[in-house]
Amino acid sequence: MPAAAPPSAETQVHAQLSRLFTQAAVEGFVHARDIDTGAEFGHGADSRVVLASVFKIPIALEYARQAAGGRLDRAARHTVTAPYRSGGSGTDGCAHDVEMSARDLAFMMMTISDNAATDLLLDIVGPDRVRTTLDELGCTGFGVSSCRALDEDIRRELGLDPGRSLDDQLAGVPAERLLTLGVCDPGRSPSSTPREVTALLAAIWRDEAGPAPACAEVRGIMSRQVWQHRLVSGFPGDDVRIAGKTGTDFAVRNEAGVVEYPDGKRYAVGVFLRTSSPADRQPLADRAIGRAARAVLDHLRS
Repeated sequence: MPAAAPPSAETQVHAQLSRLFTQAAVEGFVHARDIDTGAEFGHGADSRVVLASVFKIPIALEYARQAAGGRLDRAARHTVTAPYRSGGSGTDGCAHDVEMSARDLAFMMMTISDNAATDLLLDIVGPDRVRTTLDELGCTGFGVSSCRALDEDIRRELGLDPGRSLDDQLAGVPAERLLTLGVCDPGRSPSSTPREVTALLAAIWRDEAGPAPACAEVRGIMSRQVWQHRLVSGFPGDDVRIAGKTGTDFAVRNEAGVVEYPDGKRYAVGVFLRTSSPADRQPLADRAIGRAARAVLDHLRS
C-alpha cells in the first residue's frame, strides 16, 4: 500500500494556526495578501468578525480624502466636549474640553484609538460619506459606527444608568454576561470579513482608495500607532516596517495592518480573535495575533 502523501504547505499552516489559537484559548480568523501580486492566504477569511476599533480605518481614509480634495481644512480647530468623552484613552479621558485640529483628531484616533476624537471626526466628515466611500471601494459589508452609539447599546442592553460612568458600572457585571453583549456579536456590531479588511488596506497602499496624497497620509498615521503588543510582536526586527490598527472590546482582540519587508515586499494582514475571557490583559491572545500573522506571511514568502 503506497504511503500517504505528506500534507501540503497550506494544510500545515492551517494546522499551525489551529494549534496556536487553541493554545491561546481563542477562536481566530486570518487573511493576508501580497499587495503587489495579489497572492493570498486565509484561515476563516470569509467569516464575519467584529471589527471593534478597526472600523476607524475608513474614517481616517475619508478624512484624508476630504482634506486632499480641499473639502476639509486639516488645521481647522475643533473642540472635544463632554458629550464626546467617556473616560478612555487620549482626549476621551480628559477632564476638560480639548481643542485640536482635524488632522490631530485623526492622529489621536489612529495612534492611540481615542474614541472621543473618533466620534468628533466622524461628525466632521459625515457618516454618510464614510459609507459612500466604502461602497465605492467595494467594501459594502464593512461596518462603521460611532463609539458613543456602541456605548449606548451596552447601557441599554445591561440596563445601566446613562448618567454614570460606563466603566464603573461594568465592574459589577459577570464576565459571562459581558461575553454575550451585542458589541461582541458580528450580527449586531460593526463587522466585516478578514478578506474585506485586507482588500481595503491593499487599496490604500496601492493609492487606489483615493488621491495619492490621501492614501499616503493614512499610511503615515497608521505607521505611528503606539501599540506594540499584537501584530508587531511577530516581527521584532527593526528592518520590518509595520502600520496597523488594533481593535478591542470584551471578547474581541484584533489587529489589521501592513507589513513591509526590507526586500520591498508588502503584505496586508488582518488577525481577528474571539476570546474566552473579557479580561483587559490577555497576553497570550495578543501574542497569538503576531504569531499568526508571521506564520501566514512566512508561508506567502516561501
